[in-house]
Amino acid sequence: MPEPPLPRTRAAPIFAVASGKGGVGKTWLSTMLSIAYGRGGQRALLVDCDLGLANVDVQLGVRPQADVHSVVRGFLELDAAVTPVMGGPGRSGGFDLIAGHSGSGALGSVKLDEVSRIAASLPKLAPHYDRIILDLAAGIDPNVLRFARAADRLILVTTEEPTALTDAYAMVKLLRLQGSQLTPWVVVNMAENRMKGRRVFDQFALACNEYLGFKPKFAGAICRDPRVPDSIRAQTPLPVRHPQSQAYEDVIRIVETLNAG
Repeated sequence: MPEPPLPRTRAAPIFAVASGKGGVGKTWLSTMLSIAYGRGGQRALLVDCDLGLANVDVQLGVRPQADVHSVVRGFLELDAAVTPVMGGPGRSGGFDLIAGHSGSGALGSVKLDEVSRIAASLPKLAPHYDRIILDLAAGIDPNVLRFARAADRLILVTTEEPTALTDAYAMVKLLRLQGSQLTPWVVVNMAENRMKGRRVFDQFALACNEYLGFKPKFAGAICRDPRVPDSIRAQTPLPVRHPQSQAYEDVIRIVETLNAG
């Protein structure tokens, strides 16, 4: 079991990376943010909150000794399920991971009170990190929304596809109906170029302003990059397999925007 990191002077903010629709690159972005913060000298913890179809560890090519399944079943506390990735925090690009239970749907029907228990444990980890990133499941079921409400910031990933935009809007609407006042930061993934990505965001923001009465924030666009699917197939993080890649440069810009905001 890895040694627990030393407490930080300030507790980490919790970022929830969400999407209404699957297949928009949410898990990939969660891992890239974790690496980018690690490379920037910050201690990051990535938590795979997809309790039904977890796959962060698969994308990264790591084999965790413990995962959130053990936490839900009461065998471990959340802080004991940590797996260092790329050397862990303190190494270039390294971070900590609390993996989901990949290759099994066993946790897909986990009760909401168990999810609430895990969500309530997250602030206990915050003093040990600079950033905590939650990779949520796609969709808008109650478990996903519960994790989203536990966050300090909501990063909403979408694409230009009408179904992705509609589902992202549905998620924001439901969170608002449940009393959440988080203003989402929107990332437009797989954009043809940054200008078109911005136009997609403007379209989404217009709908939010007109029908929900608020304007989301634009975190940035990530251009479509053939190196991304190649790195996923190779189970190797993009900046490791392709140090010079457009998509990772876009992620760095998003991190800078989030830090400034």
